[in-house]
Amino acid sequence: MAKRTGKKKRPTERRQVARETVGKRIVFDRETWQSLDLLARDSMNSFQELADEAFRDLLHKHGRPDTLREALRDSLAGAPTRAAGEKPVPRRRAR
Repeated sequence: MAKRTGKKKRPTERRQVARETVGKRIVFDRETWQSLDLLARDSMNSFQELADEAFRDLLHKHGRPDTLREALRDSLAGAPTRAAGEKPVPRRRAR
């Protein structure tokens, strides 16, 4: 039985990476792939960096937040605010 060469990730490292990223396989026709590959080389970026930029631009185009921080800020901006001197409404306790 041959030994594998290369550094193996520890199980905890693999779980951490799995929690932080999501993978999806996409298919391009050959011409599109060659154009993207050339753009990545010319701009000295990886394909992942090109994809991140493209999806971020797509989210902005459709008015969607691209980070959790933006989503929370947007949700707070639409929340009703209390008038000056108004007391907060007491919340009921869950039983």
